[in-house]
This record gives sequence, C-alpha cells and structure tokens, in this order.
Amino acid sequence: MSKLTCIAMLAVFTASAQDQPPPPPPTQLLNPNQLANLVAPIALYPDPLLSQILVAATYPLEVVQAFQWIQRNPGLQGPALTQAAGEQNWDPSIQALVVFPDVLKRLNDDVTWTTNLGNAFLAQQGDVMGAVQQLRAQAQQAGQLTSNPQQQVIASTDNGAPVIEIEPVNPAVIYVPVYNPVWFWGPALYYPYPGWYYPARPVGGLFFSFGAGISIGAFFGGGWGGWGGWGWHPAWGSRTIIVNNTFIHRYNFNTSHLASVNGTSAWSHDSFHREGVPYPNRQLTQQYRAPVRENIQPRAESQQFRSAQPTERMGNRDVPANTANRGAGAFTGIDHGAASRQYSDHGYSSLGAARTNEAPRSQPARSEAPRPAPARNSGGERRK
Repeated sequence: MSKLTCIAMLAVFTASAQDQPPPPPPTQLLNPNQLANLVAPIALYPDPLLSQILVAATYPLEVVQAFQWIQRNPGLQGPALTQAAGEQNWDPSIQALVVFPDVLKRLNDDVTWTTNLGNAFLAQQGDVMGAVQQLRAQAQQAGQLTSNPQQQVIASTDNGAPVIEIEPVNPAVIYVPVYNPVWFWGPALYYPYPGWYYPARPVGGLFFSFGAGISIGAFFGGGWGGWGGWGWHPAWGSRTIIVNNTFIHRYNFNTSHLASVNGTSAWSHDSFHREGVPYPNRQLTQQYRAPVRENIQPRAESQQFRSAQPTERMGNRDVPANTANRGAGAFTGIDHGAASRQYSDHGYSSLGAARTNEAPRSQPARSEAPRPAPARNSGGERRK
C-alpha cells in the first residue's frame, strides 16, 4: 500500500470520526442539598408508602399509564380495582399504587419531578434514603414531626445508625399526609419542588394534615396482614428497600422479576418496566441493559405454567382454557390471569381482524383434465 493511499484513508477515517457526535458526559450526582429538596415532598410519608413511591418512580411511563387507566375506569372499586390492576403488565409497585389514587395523581401531575426522583434513587439509593432521614430529623427537632392518631413516629437505631421511622398506627389503614415542604424546610434553593397543588398553611398546630384513611382490607380483604404486611418497606440501616414477595404473589401482581414468590428480598430495578425511558447516565444505561422481552404479549407467570396450561381453540388462536370458576371475583370464569388477559385482548368479537390476515388456504390439485364446455346448437341453446 502506497504512502499516498495511507494518507487518504487516514483523512477519510478522521473526517468520519469528526462527523460522529461526542459521547454524552456522565451526569453528575446530586449533592445532599439537592437531594434534600428533591425528596422533601414525600419525606414525611409513612414508610411503607414512601418505599413504594421510590420504587415506582423508577418507572415513570408506567406511572402515567396507571393514572390514565384509572381515569378510564372510574367504576372500579375495592377488590375489583386491585384485581383489574393485577391484569396490567406493570411493575408491582405501580399495580398496587392504584390503591392510592391521590398519590398516583400527584406523581402524574409533575412527571418530570417523578422521573428525577426515580433517576436519583437508581443512581444514589443510599444517599436518597439518607436525605429522607435528614429531613425527618429536622422536622422532629422543630416539633413538627410527632406521633398522632394517624401515624406513629419511632426513633430507633438500625445497623447502629439512628433512624426515624413513620408507621401507620393501624397497619390496616394508611393515611397520606398533605403538606407543603416550604412550611418545614423553606423554599427549594437547589432543586425545584414538584408543581403540585398545596393547601393553605394550617393556623397553629402541625404543618400538615391527612386525607381520608385508605383501608387496605377494603382492597385486599380483611386478612391481608397475615401475608407479611405491605409489599415494600425500607431497611434504613442498609439503605435498601425490602420487597414482600409473598404479598405480591398472594394478590396476583406481576411476579416475573421476583427470585422467589415467598418471603422477602432486597429490591432490584427491572429495566423491562422502564419502557424505554432513558437512564440519566452511561453507567446506569450499561448496568440495566437487558434483552428485550415480549412486551406486546399478555403477562404470564412462568414458562412452566404456560406449557402446562390446557388450551382451547378460539377462532384461529390457541388460548388458555376457560376452566371451572375458582371464585366470584371480577374475572370469574377465567382460571388464571394470563388467560383473562388473552380473553380480553382476543375476545370473540375481535377475531375477524386476525382472520383477514391469514394466508389464503391452498386448494387441492385436480388430477383430471378440465371438462369441455357443453355443446350448443345453432340457436345458442344447450343440447339436451
């Protein structure tokens, strides 16, 4: 290869490289003051709900989907609501959030803030949980965070570190506090508060109020506490979120990402439910890069179940068989969630479109020669 050719090839390569956009710089981590401003609107929520929100915020698109779904289905209440939510292909933290419609509305009202919260939790999980503890300590020292009929404030230690827990007085009833973070910690100087509606500041007393309590038993039945309590809870000492797998499995939420359907485990992010929302930096993009799953298919519990599930013919499709009724729920007559989804998605009234897409059926070949046309007389009539 001549020297001139090498120079020409180098010039082409250099020009091509210059045409490529530079890689994006890694996003800087938020400092403690920024994190404090970011988590302030939910820092005083009870621990079970706070944990769930931190997890759900990592799936902002599904937050929007769930809110819109609730708007389209105002008639769903009680167990019918949670059963129907279990049929949606969302992360369990989103499915169970339909129990708290006001919270879901807030997360949807400022989805940019929700996305930022989720991004920060993915990148700085321990720092985010530390910021919550910092804000709680400040509110407690100011005399604004005390036990009341709705929730109990518990000062304890976890892993040798002092922590402040906020738990419902009655585990079967969860109250969502309503407050403006400005009342507690002043205006946001480092990261904007979400654009939520904030009520007027109470005159005297505490800086926050409570809406109507959410009766968990009204959605899951009176014995739900026997399954280990709510689905998410913080482990403040280790700065992790503990997932109650038994709760998720017991109430037919999405178990596809659980290592076990019993007991508890430390939460880990499921990139599938990110729904293509970009991660904030290259490190998280690489960490949560995963093979694409069949998002267009109804949720199935396991490949073993699908292979063992009896099927029946429905038009030109094989779907799980509609076996005997198991109960009198909203989906009575459908033996399993996967079957319900397929019956709903591919009901008898919608089979026509699929049929029109079938390849035309081939006709059997004829071995005999074609029959000659019948002879006609001179008047054009067929001969008898």
